[in-house]
Amino acid sequence: MENTATKSPVMLYTEQTPNPESLKFVTNRMLFKGTADFREEDLAIKWSPLGTALFELPYVKGVYICNNFVSVTKEFNYSWEDIMLKLKDFIKKFVESGGEIVKEGFEAAMAKIEEERGASYEYSEEETAIVQKIKDLIDTYVKPAVEMDGGNIEFKSFDQGIVTVILQGACSGCPSSTVTLKSGIEGMLKRMVPEVKEVVSEMG
Repeated sequence: MENTATKSPVMLYTEQTPNPESLKFVTNRMLFKGTADFREEDLAIKWSPLGTALFELPYVKGVYICNNFVSVTKEFNYSWEDIMLKLKDFIKKFVESGGEIVKEGFEAAMAKIEEERGASYEYSEEETAIVQKIKDLIDTYVKPAVEMDGGNIEFKSFDQGIVTVILQGACSGCPSSTVTLKSGIEGMLKRMVPEVKEVVSEMG
């Protein structure tokens, strides 16, 4: 029997992020459970039909999809007032059409890359406990706040007191992310984990 129940309409609104070049497009649908960060069109073509479609627009520089929102980073020579409504309409129509957002298997593929990256870091037993503590603190306190700003943060490594994190989405290249990193995250980790001396970031 055909399902005649009409789906609730797709609602979409925009939210500013601390990065003036990125804007968050929030929908009333779950787009992707997890985080999908596309800096380059090549990765989007491989894994995300929505990302691919957005990259075809001349003013899109980066696409980050997480839960119910898409953060779009624009090329700096365009202004939001010229492109925001076009993007809003574009994303809304794409979601309404039921198009695939992120392909199956994306997270597993990214986790594998992550694992290969991480495998080059050998931790002693003592360090493993510190690393776990750092990861837990980032996941509990930092990630939710960063997600609200349309971005993501991932732990990368711990080496001789230096914690390296990867910034994604709106946080990447955001002028205020350095301040947040140094005053907020570094301060908290130093207080909670005395072994931490410094926090540095890489762009995802």
